[in-house]
Amino acid sequence: MATSIGIAKKDRETIAKQLSKLLADTYSLYLKTHSFHWNVTGPHFNSLHTMFETQYNELWLAADEIAERIRVLDVFAPGSYSQFGKLTTIKEEAGVPDWKEMVEQLVAGHEIAAATSRATIKAADVAGDEGTADMVTGRLKEHEKTAWMLRSLLK
Repeated sequence: MATSIGIAKKDRETIAKQLSKLLADTYSLYLKTHSFHWNVTGPHFNSLHTMFETQYNELWLAADEIAERIRVLDVFAPGSYSQFGKLTTIKEEAGVPDWKEMVEQLVAGHEIAAATSRATIKAADVAGDEGTADMVTGRLKEHEKTAWMLRSLLK
């Protein structure tokens, strides 16, 4: 049965392409945050360990919501490390930086995800896709808030 939600197929594909980038950013940020949760050390261990756990749980749920929105648009969602690696601009961390570098990397990651969110909202607006724009506006606000909270630790 054909998808008929009031958005042309070409527009759904364009929006899904942007959502796929956001999904890749979200999943990459999830992996990095979870790794930092496991490996953080230093005088701020307890607060950062707890904060990172809250953040990676939020990102995990967000990834599912984004992937499901891609499916609503009748496009298959990317789901492999290699696909995510091609779509994201968040740099992978193969080592274990100190706590301050962890926080700096997460700030940068959330800022990248915020920029990707803005581009996705613009694509959704052009096509009249209020559902995607609404969902991604929530993601944008979450990334901006998390970046601010993490940045505050560095002052």
